[in-house]
Amino acid sequence: MENILLVCGTGASSGFMAKNIRQAAKARGLELSVKARGDAEVEEYIEEIDLLLVGPHLKYMLGDLEEIAEPYDVPVRIIPEDAYGTLDGNAVLDFIESEFGQIQ
Repeated sequence: MENILLVCGTGASSGFMAKNIRQAAKARGLELSVKARGDAEVEEYIEEIDLLLVGPHLKYMLGDLEEIAEPYDVPVRIIPEDAYGTLDGNAVLDFIESEFGQIQ
């Protein structure tokens, strides 16, 4: 997992979340690219990413996002509400590792 796209409705709240994930990754000595965008921009970035993270308020879009991501073998995950609500970058990194194993 090197290139992560984080989406929310307009990209505003995900921008803060992405920043906190980058800071947490840096503190752990991990090299990650985490970009935040609005949900309408997923198709522009899907070929460049290894993981699509979705704000919990967009879980109703999960099926559509998985359909976009499937041809590119990009996993799609909903960020846990508690981590997203507190903008906890460490909790999101822990979530990613629980889903996919140790981040290199």
